[in-house]
Amino acid sequence: MGAVMSDFTLDLIPTRRHLHTIAEMGWGEFETTAYVIERLEQLGWTVFAGKQQICESAVMGRDPVFVQKHLDRARERGVSESTLEKMQGYTGCIALWDTGRPGPVTALRFDIDGVGVEETHREEHLPNQMAFRSTHDGEMHACGHDGHTSVGLNVARWVKENSEHLKGKVKLIFQPAEEGVRGGAAQAVSGKLEDVDYILGCHLAMMCPTGEVCTTPTGVLCTAKLDIRFTGAPAHPTMSPHLGRNALAAACNCAGQLLGMARHGKGLGCVNVGLMKAGECRNVIPVHAELQIEVRGETAEINDYMVDQAIRIAKGTAIAYDVQYEVEKVGEAGELINDEELVDIVAQCAKEEPTCQHVVPFKKIGCSEDYTMLAKEVRRHGGKSCFFVVGADRTAAHHQAEFDFDEKAMLTAFGIFTKALLKLNSNNA
Repeated sequence: MGAVMSDFTLDLIPTRRHLHTIAEMGWGEFETTAYVIERLEQLGWTVFAGKQQICESAVMGRDPVFVQKHLDRARERGVSESTLEKMQGYTGCIALWDTGRPGPVTALRFDIDGVGVEETHREEHLPNQMAFRSTHDGEMHACGHDGHTSVGLNVARWVKENSEHLKGKVKLIFQPAEEGVRGGAAQAVSGKLEDVDYILGCHLAMMCPTGEVCTTPTGVLCTAKLDIRFTGAPAHPTMSPHLGRNALAAACNCAGQLLGMARHGKGLGCVNVGLMKAGECRNVIPVHAELQIEVRGETAEINDYMVDQAIRIAKGTAIAYDVQYEVEKVGEAGELINDEELVDIVAQCAKEEPTCQHVVPFKKIGCSEDYTMLAKEVRRHGGKSCFFVVGADRTAAHHQAEFDFDEKAMLTAFGIFTKALLKLNSNNA
C-alpha cells in the first residue's frame, strides 16, 4: 500500500532544483505555474487554472504592470501559449483527483512563489556549485517554496500510482503570492474549497532543524498589509504656498503617528512603516505620497484593532492637512488554528516517517501565513485544518541571498503528506 520511496526521493531533488532556477515573485509565477499545470495534466489530474481557481474580487496586491512584464518574460522563455491562455493572467492552480469512491475530500496546500532577493554569487552556495541558481535577476527562492512545490508534484504522482488504496477526493492547492500574504484569500473564496473536509499545509525549515517536525507552530500572527495614499495640490513653495496641499508632509506626520499608535492590552500587536515615497520635484509642493505599512496581531481581535487604528490615523492626518486619502488592503493573513484530530494524525505520521527523529508539539515561529485564509474557509464549512513545520537545516535565514535548505527534508514532508492521505482517505475495508 505504500509508495515506492526511492523513486520519489530521486524526483524530489531534480524537481526542486528546476523550480529554483525559475524563481518568480507573487502574481508573476507564469513559468512556474505552467510547469506545475503541465506536470499535473500529464499525470491525469483535473486542473483548475486562471479564474476557475481565483476569485477576482478577493485578489490583493496584484500590479498589472508587474504581471504583464512577467507574462511577457514567460512567453520569451518558451512557455506554451495554450498553457498561458488557461491562466487568464492569474497564476497558481488547484488540481483534483477523484478516486470514484465515496469518501472525504482532503486538500493539501503548496505555495509556489519566490521573493525579491538577488541570489548570492558565493562559490560555496549549493545552487552555484550545482548550477541551479535562479536565472531571474532579483528573484530567488529564498524561503523554500521551491521545495514545497516539488513535494506537491511528487504527492500528485504518488496519488496517481496509489489511487486504488484511496477513497474520496484529493485536492492539491498550488498557491501564488504567499509572500506578502496576497494569494491565499483569492483562492479561499474561489468556491473550490467548499467541499473540503480536511486541509493540510506545511513549511520547510522555519527555525526547526533537519529531522524535527513541529505539529503546532506558535507565534504565527494575523496581519494586514495596507497602502495609504495621500493626494494634495501643487503650488509654488514661495509665491503661492497657500494654494498648495502638501501630501509629503501629511505622509510624514502619518508615519510618525502610526509608529506611535497605542497597542492592545490583550497581547502582541506591531506596526511597521516599510516604505514612503512622495513628491514630484524640489520646487513644487508635493502632490502625491504613499506609505506601505503592515500591522500584525497575536489574535484576530488585536489585528483588527491595529487596522482600525491605522485607518483612523490616515483619515485624521488627511483632514489636518486638507488632502485626499485612500487606504488599500494589499495582503491579509489570519489566526492559525490547528484542529486536534489532524494534529494527532500529523504527529503519528511524523513518528512513522523514518526521516523524522523528533516530533515537538509547539515551537515559536514568529511570522504570518496566508494558509490561514484557506484554512478559515475550510473550517467555516465544518472542515478541519493543520499546518505544521518540517525542519530543515539552513545555510542562512529565510529571505536572505545565501538561503538554502537541506533537501532531505522534502522526503520528510512527502512522507507525512502521503501517510496522512492513507489515514484520512484509506480504502481499506
